[in-house]
Amino acid sequence: MALNLRQKQTECIIRMLNLNQTVINPVGGGVGTANEEVYKILIYDRFCQDILSPLIHVKDLRKHGVTLYFLVDKDRKPVHDVPAVYFVQPTQLNIQRIVSDTSRALYDSFHLNFSSSIPRPLLEDLASGAVNSDSIQRISKVHDQYLEFVTLEDNLFSLANKNCYVQLNDPSSGDKEIEEIIEKIVSGLFCVLATLAVVPIIRCPRGGPSEMVASLLDQRLRDHLLAKNNLFTEGGNFTSSFQRPILCIFDRNFELSVAIQHEFRYKPLVHDVLGMRLNRLNVKGEKGGMKSYELDHSDPFWMANGSLEFPEVAVEIEMQLNKYKKDVEEVNRRTGGNAGPEFNGSDLIGNTKFLMSAVNSLPELTERKQVIDKHTNIATALLGEIKERSLDSYAKMESEMMIRGGIDKNELLSMLRGKGDKMDKLRFAIMYLISTESLSPSEVEMVEVALRESEVDTSAFQYVKKIKSLNIALASANSANRSNIVDWAEKLYGQSISAVTAGVKNLLSSAHQVALTRTVDALMEGKPNPEIDSYLVFDPRAPKSTSGSNSSHLKGPFKEAIIFMIGGGNYVEHGSLQDLAHSQQPVKHVIYGTTEILTGGEFVEQLAVLGKKMGLGSSDIAPAIK
Repeated sequence: MALNLRQKQTECIIRMLNLNQTVINPVGGGVGTANEEVYKILIYDRFCQDILSPLIHVKDLRKHGVTLYFLVDKDRKPVHDVPAVYFVQPTQLNIQRIVSDTSRALYDSFHLNFSSSIPRPLLEDLASGAVNSDSIQRISKVHDQYLEFVTLEDNLFSLANKNCYVQLNDPSSGDKEIEEIIEKIVSGLFCVLATLAVVPIIRCPRGGPSEMVASLLDQRLRDHLLAKNNLFTEGGNFTSSFQRPILCIFDRNFELSVAIQHEFRYKPLVHDVLGMRLNRLNVKGEKGGMKSYELDHSDPFWMANGSLEFPEVAVEIEMQLNKYKKDVEEVNRRTGGNAGPEFNGSDLIGNTKFLMSAVNSLPELTERKQVIDKHTNIATALLGEIKERSLDSYAKMESEMMIRGGIDKNELLSMLRGKGDKMDKLRFAIMYLISTESLSPSEVEMVEVALRESEVDTSAFQYVKKIKSLNIALASANSANRSNIVDWAEKLYGQSISAVTAGVKNLLSSAHQVALTRTVDALMEGKPNPEIDSYLVFDPRAPKSTSGSNSSHLKGPFKEAIIFMIGGGNYVEHGSLQDLAHSQQPVKHVIYGTTEILTGGEFVEQLAVLGKKMGLGSSDIAPAIK
């Protein structure tokens, strides 16, 4: 059975809402309920609210007996004779709030669920606080849920670790800060694997954050597997290596361009331009007010057409609308009603048999019309932005730049002085910098002048320029002076140097296919390949002495993969990986995860922060943040 992260996490949350009782699933799957319905209150913090939001709707909460739900940091009044389910991160502040709530006897009993494993000192603080306030009897149970990640689709998740790229690449970050970030990432990945109940084979490039995460995760899994009743016992039937998934860990510096470029496919476009967050979107309606939409697995149009180019989506919307009108006309014709395109219940007269058929089709037709209206509104909002900012031209030009390895000077200046907001122009300039292998100082100066004319902060541009010049110096240096450059670079760039040097090939690549997809394909195939032969291998189930070796049974082929990007991911890579998985025979299954999902603009803002920390760019101009 394919790994379905959304389903697995939803099952864990439903079990938690039912006071951690075994939940009975209805025949054919779906959302189940516990044997005995208990009315309860749900208390969560903001991070856990984001975990719940894409998975559980209000109607689902009611189905599982949750009558009220509150944020843990809000003032709440006592509700007697009702149990409370807490779902919070294990932090000092949350422990203090829980102790305060139990001492005030806000609820009849407290079922405490932590999003990840609660550290021993905090557990002791909870126990001593409850004992001192004489409220220990109110705490029914304490559970570590291992759910500290946000699942957006069956095969897409985020750890919601903000500004991770800045923290890992900041020259002023000390060893302690880097270790804390790596520890947080490993904790999140451990939660994902525990929820899926799989112990994967781990692969990663040498050096940089990806090796640090892979090594620590390998050790964490080894230590946990020593316990008799571990979280992976139920997944213990994955004995031979080809049945286990591969976990590939990468760092954002592996390929910068895909995180910056303008994209013209529907899903990345909606995320980038309209600011979709946690599968929700706010768009201006026809009458001026804001409309809120959910874009998730319950929307068949979104799931079927998210990977299409925008013009194809517009054609698909029109086809669906015409099909809907025909179906309505058919119902009206067969029931003796008028032949108008709008479906009207009062027109349903005539033959009783056809009347029953029409009544049965009414909910399905209404639902189809709602979906069509939703995507018509979204497409209209997108079209407005595309025309105003020439986003189609940006996407086309950037794609051509990556293929051709450059662009005509006049075309470049025309784009930088034409339509588009400040961030569009900055992203385009950085893409030009990345895609063009050899640039003269005068060409770079020309771009900077054009950006300054539009009052664009050039900090991010200057930062990428520095990284690129360092890459070129490293690529061309002979072995004698290479070490000097590395020494200089490590002083200048701090933690980023090992990752930057590893990403030389992809930073300067003119290949059209996303580099991540090409590499994942090779890793899943498991055949000898010079691009990946140097990648490290970790098998947490194997004896320590053999891990990291070149054992052939650890190298695939693999049917299932979990791909994790440190420092920010995006819908472009996710879509590219799904295209790869579905193009294989038989179809493979790929889950994509990242520290946080970023739009191109959000990632460039992080580059700008790094540029400013290094004293680069035009600090007198405010950042072009939309």
